[in-house]
Formats: sequence, structure tokens, C-alpha cells
Amino acid sequence: MQSVLKQPFTNVQLELLKTFSHQLSEKDLIDLKQTLALFFSERLINQADKIWDDKKWDDKTVDDMLTKKMRKSK
Repeated sequence: MQSVLKQPFTNVQLELLKTFSHQLSEKDLIDLKQTLALFFSERLINQADKIWDDKKWDDKTVDDMLTKKMRKSK
């Protein structure tokens, strides 16, 4: 029986490995990390904004969430 070898890298990891197959300066590396952090933080904020709008939340809703136990005990 032939086993299937799972690719250890995601498509984005492979693309980044190809793109950055050369050494970056420390400043460029810091700039790249900041760019990636901004990219992902903007996506997360947009998703949170969509949920906020879809559920028609307001400040009172959030205040209620902060004072209410929302985790279920096992």
C-alpha cells in the first residue's frame, strides 16, 4: 500500500520561500513583518466589523457581554 506524503508547508509558506530565497537586511525583515501584521490585522478587523453589523450589535450589547458568563462549564 502506498502512503501519501503530506506537504509540510502551506501554499503561502511555499510562495514566501520562493519569493525570499535570498537574505533580507534586518530593516527589510522588520518592514516585511510589519506589512504582514498590518495585512492580517486589517482582515481581522473587517471580519469583526461584519459580525458587528450582521448581528446589529451596539455598545450596550458589548457591555452586556462583558458582565455575562458566556462559557459553559463541563
